[in-house]
Amino acid sequence: MQRSKICLCLTGNTIQEDLDIIETYRNYIDIVELRVDYLSSDEKLHIRKFPELAGIPCILTIRRKADGGLYDAGEAARTTLFARALAYAEQDVRKNFAYIDMENDFYVSSLQDAALAFGTKIIRSYHDMNGMVYNIEEMMKKMRTTGFEIPKIACMPQSLSDVTQMLKQSKSITDFDHILIAMGPLGQPTRILANKMNSCITYVSPKKEGSLLSEIGQLDPITLNEVYNFKNIDERTTIYGITGYPLVATASPELHNSGYKAKNMNSVYIPVRAKKIEEALEFAEEVGIQGLSVTVPHKEDVIPHLITVSEEVGDIGASNTIIKHGEEWIGYNTDAEGFQNSLLEFLGTKNLKRWKVAIIGAGGAARAIAYVVKKLKGKACIFNRTLSKAKSLAQEYGFDYAPLSSESLSKLELYSSLIIQTTSIGLGVGEKEISTPENDPLSFYNFKGYEYVYDVIYHPQVTPILNRAQMSGCKTINGFNMLKYQGYKQFELFTGVKYEDS
Repeated sequence: MQRSKICLCLTGNTIQEDLDIIETYRNYIDIVELRVDYLSSDEKLHIRKFPELAGIPCILTIRRKADGGLYDAGEAARTTLFARALAYAEQDVRKNFAYIDMENDFYVSSLQDAALAFGTKIIRSYHDMNGMVYNIEEMMKKMRTTGFEIPKIACMPQSLSDVTQMLKQSKSITDFDHILIAMGPLGQPTRILANKMNSCITYVSPKKEGSLLSEIGQLDPITLNEVYNFKNIDERTTIYGITGYPLVATASPELHNSGYKAKNMNSVYIPVRAKKIEEALEFAEEVGIQGLSVTVPHKEDVIPHLITVSEEVGDIGASNTIIKHGEEWIGYNTDAEGFQNSLLEFLGTKNLKRWKVAIIGAGGAARAIAYVVKKLKGKACIFNRTLSKAKSLAQEYGFDYAPLSSESLSKLELYSSLIIQTTSIGLGVGEKEISTPENDPLSFYNFKGYEYVYDVIYHPQVTPILNRAQMSGCKTINGFNMLKYQGYKQFELFTGVKYEDS
């Protein structure tokens, strides 16, 4: 199997800015795409010299606004720019553009003839920024009008099932080079698994918060290489992953993939964003995923799909780890072990006798935490916005329960020696952002300074609730150690090897 090339998209305002970006990532990439539509007007006049200056194979792209680019000066002007970039071809082909990207509805015979004559490969592209293409192979064959074009289809899935359908179709396209991309966060697996999709190019972009390219799901070159070990993914690679939604931020891929690399295992662990657990399982079946970490909101919904579960899953009623066994899935829960190890380390104690604990939330994570608090002989109260859920969980363990609101202040103070925040509130907010009811589930509570506060969120490292607690003198911890310890156990369940030995 021919390895997919890594192409860095260059979106600087000047040629020098793009050249500087190349130097930053040169060791991680194979080719670059000069996005001329991002260059300032004066800089567009000098694009012909770019391949020689770059010293790496280059794709020439002038993307229209309708196709997700910035160019809006009209087709005549765009044709002239393309011609300028191809003119005066050098005998040394390294000084010419290696590829030219022209959309499926943009046919200028003189440009096409010039490209073929100069040895410049033509990428014939189609972009749908709002939906999917469901006849991929048929469409790609039509796009190859001369038989030499490399068809490229990039579309925007609306669900993980759309991505699964794309993967199914990709398996039959083996007769010619092509590029196939599902854009957006849902489509990120298609970029990591480009080798398994027979896609000859995968696109990356410089690491830059809020950039248009990162918003459509492009990773940066270092992450693709160092975290996902992209260049070593082949048909023999064992795939694992994490599923949840929206899965805004997770450190699990770095943890697991670091372990595989240390043990020289041909494995990769990828994010699988799925609004429904059924979509995640369908995707796993198609891709051949052998194990999944399961996070919010699927830890309880996954249980009916499991052929058997561990004792912890049965007791807790939530599974955060599933492993493929033949055609079926087996469920485990490593949250409890991970939380217990990190909690006792944080508190410096062996149990929770004489501790009165406030558990904030009543979801899958709260269930594992309630299980541990009971196991460690602590007394607790479940606080949740939906009181019926708090009551249901509390009754399983003989705990107290109360609504998560200011009317429960007196009860919260009673159970405040250890406060454990288990919800997703605060996830992904700006570092030390001002507390509001939207990002701090206890915004109505004033910390006294004696409380121990544990937030299962680890991104950001300091959530608004932790920031307020720290400012009041409380001892605090985020969820990274819990992630680490439960991830070690997942790694062992997936591979049969202890992580600490890796």
